[in-house]
Amino acid sequence: MINNELIDQLVALAVMPVIQIENADDAVKLVEVLSENGLPAAEITFRSTAAGESIRRIRAAFPDVILCAGTVLTIGQVDEAVAAGADFIISPGFNPTTVNYCIENGIKIIPGINNPSQIEQALELGIKVVKFFPAEASGGVNMVKALVGPYNQIKLMPTGGIKPSNVMDYLAVPQVIACGGSWIATTSAIANHDWDTIAKNARDTCQLVHAK
Repeated sequence: MINNELIDQLVALAVMPVIQIENADDAVKLVEVLSENGLPAAEITFRSTAAGESIRRIRAAFPDVILCAGTVLTIGQVDEAVAAGADFIISPGFNPTTVNYCIENGIKIIPGINNPSQIEQALELGIKVVKFFPAEASGGVNMVKALVGPYNQIKLMPTGGIKPSNVMDYLAVPQVIACGGSWIATTSAIANHDWDTIAKNARDTCQLVHAK
């Protein structure tokens, strides 16, 4: 289960950089840039075959960053992510097989939901921290507010379609602990080694979310 210490870390972070790395050689430099500019964290998505190796290299170089595996769809990916050094797992949907496997093996997971039935499945298993995905396509802030009405014990990490222009609207909801942000380090910026742009995006994001 996600413990209070990790929740506090995510609240302090406010935005989790969501990252798709195509070449593991870029992983360490990327997290160095993020850390130096106020975001010592990364969600490395399993949308590429470089995910596991990227997590392994980041963990070796930065033992203290908040490092999670995203877009985890299978038990095999859970095992790969944990072996590489991920602190916790994030899945886009609520897969009972994957969720139960994580619970049974003491692996922290934030599963994806976007409706009341999935929240009730999570609560039934004792899970109180979930990812709201895809956030904007699923009704955005209004849907978040509607969901936390009957389920005010749930904590949410919205991801999908979130950007600087709307992130503060999500963070204003008390049950939202952090948002996933893919704008900070885009796949193309990483591939092109555009570290200056990534650094600026990280700094600008920190300035925005901590001015609240």
